Amino acid sequence: MDPQLGSANQFKETWKHTLLLSFQSLGVIYGQLSTAPLYVFGTMNAEDIKSEETVYELFSCIFWTINIISLLKYAFIVLRADDNGEGGTFALYSLLCRHAKVGLLPNDTSANEVMHYETGSPFKIKVESRARRAIEKYKSSHYLMLFLALFGSCMTIGVGVLTPALSVYSVSSGVQRSMSDMAHLFSSSPRKQAAISNAFEKYVPVPTASAILVCLFTLQHYGTHKIGFIFAPIIVIWLIFIGGGGVYNIFHWNKQIIHAVSPMYMYRFVKNIEIKSWRSLGSIVLCVAGSEAMFADLGHFTKKSIKITFVCLIYPVLVLCYAGQAAYISKNLHVADFNHLSESIPHRIRHWFIALSLLASVVGSQATITASFSIINQCLALGCFPRVKVIHTSDKIHGQVYIPDINWLLMVLSLAVTIGFHDIMRIGSATGLAVISGMLVTTCLMSLVIALYWEKNFFESVCCLIFFGSIEVMYVSACMLNFHKGAWYLVVLLALSLTVMLSWHYGTKKKLEFDLQNKVSAEWLTDISPGLGVTRVPGIGFIYTDIVTGIPAFFSHFITNLPAFHQVLIFVSFKSLPMPYVPASRRYLIGRVGPKDLKIYRCVVRYGYCDPIRDTDNFEEQIIRSIGEFITMEENEFESMYSSEGRMVVVGKPPADGSALIPLNETNSDEESVGLVSNIETQLAPMVGNALESGLGPVMRKKVRFMLPANSPKMRASVRDELQELIDARESGTAYFLGQVHLAVRDGSDVLKRLLIMTYAFCDKNCREPPVALNIPHAALVEVGMVCCI
Repeated sequence: MDPQLGSANQFKETWKHTLLLSFQSLGVIYGQLSTAPLYVFGTMNAEDIKSEETVYELFSCIFWTINIISLLKYAFIVLRADDNGEGGTFALYSLLCRHAKVGLLPNDTSANEVMHYETGSPFKIKVESRARRAIEKYKSSHYLMLFLALFGSCMTIGVGVLTPALSVYSVSSGVQRSMSDMAHLFSSSPRKQAAISNAFEKYVPVPTASAILVCLFTLQHYGTHKIGFIFAPIIVIWLIFIGGGGVYNIFHWNKQIIHAVSPMYMYRFVKNIEIKSWRSLGSIVLCVAGSEAMFADLGHFTKKSIKITFVCLIYPVLVLCYAGQAAYISKNLHVADFNHLSESIPHRIRHWFIALSLLASVVGSQATITASFSIINQCLALGCFPRVKVIHTSDKIHGQVYIPDINWLLMVLSLAVTIGFHDIMRIGSATGLAVISGMLVTTCLMSLVIALYWEKNFFESVCCLIFFGSIEVMYVSACMLNFHKGAWYLVVLLALSLTVMLSWHYGTKKKLEFDLQNKVSAEWLTDISPGLGVTRVPGIGFIYTDIVTGIPAFFSHFITNLPAFHQVLIFVSFKSLPMPYVPASRRYLIGRVGPKDLKIYRCVVRYGYCDPIRDTDNFEEQIIRSIGEFITMEENEFESMYSSEGRMVVVGKPPADGSALIPLNETNSDEESVGLVSNIETQLAPMVGNALESGLGPVMRKKVRFMLPANSPKMRASVRDELQELIDARESGTAYFLGQVHLAVRDGSDVLKRLLIMTYAFCDKNCREPPVALNIPHAALVEVGMVCCI
């Protein structure tokens, strides 16, 4: 496998690297799982815990839930279904798209052979099977899979909003209780003590939680690597503390709690179930909150590091902690707030525990925030999320990303939950529903991966779906009983985020359909040029388009009204493939548009959903170098494919004979740039007049210049001349052409279509502009607007 197709494993993984990543994963992935004891018992209604036997049953349910979901499902099964190092619901969906032809993502269907041309690569459609043929046949199953992927992504984002609020508010409530216990230090009067305690309860939890949340989200720009090193020591100390506290409580309060690991206690709980105890399942499911992050954050680490950390450290410590807390509760049902973790800690160290839990709660939120960044980055690359800025915080582990816009949005929503609910039980109800709903989606997609990608028999796939799915459906039903107690907020959040994703997918698909229906052939450009008196001017023109064949409608519209374009034209198309990374050696497909003397080229840039290809500063240099390789290799034997316009070449490996362009790392002075721009403006002025004010005149931005090799006996004279023309055009400057298709709703359209188009138009207007997303300078940009009525 090409090394660039990996994720975290961009280097040869040694035990040293594994242990290092395991340590970092403590501060990023396992913070939420480790801090779950703060609110699992705490979100239960104390009145529902009536006897010691009930405590045994609850602990048994927690123990087996962790075993079945966290250990068996995620650590041993789901982690094996990575998409070349990437995890999450969209990684599972991309595996299905690539191996079962069920993709509905917007792409040029007339050029599928271009997108999936991967001869000699590990990405091939597998042998046909009965299950694959059945799923490929029915279009409804394709829509269902896309909906599941988007639904799971929305749940991940929902957990990213709710978990920080839950973990931080639960600790803030502990701070308030600790301060209330010290009310006697401020006054000896019982009346004043009660007033002080009430004041602490009213004014301490929410402001404290809000301040911590702001600090947490402010730290995100440092990236996973630095945050992992900062947060990991806190979690190590926290695990030692809760593990030691659990052992102490077991031996001090109730050694018999160990017998509750027997599944018989869980059976008794289910057998004697009633509405009140059924609601308790909504709190029990929080013990596995953070398990999905083990898979969703896979791109930040490796499978080995994640599995070793969980099995050898997280799992045994959590079992001891929950057992110790259950042992304390079973003997202290008469104590106020007995179901809160802080109450099970000995009084002499309780204040230290509160201080440590404040720090741990901050770390506990990191896993869900990181997972939200990863999942949105995947959705963005596959055309299912509005354009946002993605910052790659590591040059070694490509999956480590930070998205500023999403970071601040998550912060605002988390603050809204904290301030609006200010109740741990309400926030816990919404969080539990988000956690288990995301897990249910993973189970559904995982069962399809077992059948279609792993090619196991149908029985194994169904067993996986029934076994894990039935357990998760049970928890979902319990969470829905608390719908009116806070879970409704998740539904509102889901409706908003899912509407945005579906609208963006729908709008993007409609725009592409409009481009395909209105494109013109390459012959049109050669036939119409003499009649319009089209003039070629020095420089290179980059025309960004979503189609990979023909001339886009916006450019033909431009030429008809302003008959001039540059001596070298390059049609650039970005096309996403349902895989995390596309190796540099297979990223660019280069071909010609029309005869050689026109000097018009087409470049198809293929990228994976985790590739930072559209945010690289040297992108222009890479395109020109690729075209230089294409010109050199064109008449030789090389790997290529044929499209409707002719031969397209896979480039990325410079010729061994040194006949490619030689880059020179130089930057032109401002005076030279101004002179070149003025020269081009003079040539174009008689024809286009004031059009140059909109950006047709190129503005120098090049950082790299090129030269021909001094002596290359194998290079033909015609090849050398064409390469020299490319270099001269590069020296003359660069301009960028971008089409803006604006969607409009036809009169009489149905309500659903109006909602989707209006949502898309709103997002398109308020998200990052395409020139920014493509790193295009505004001064060198020509935008051509067109209206598409749907």
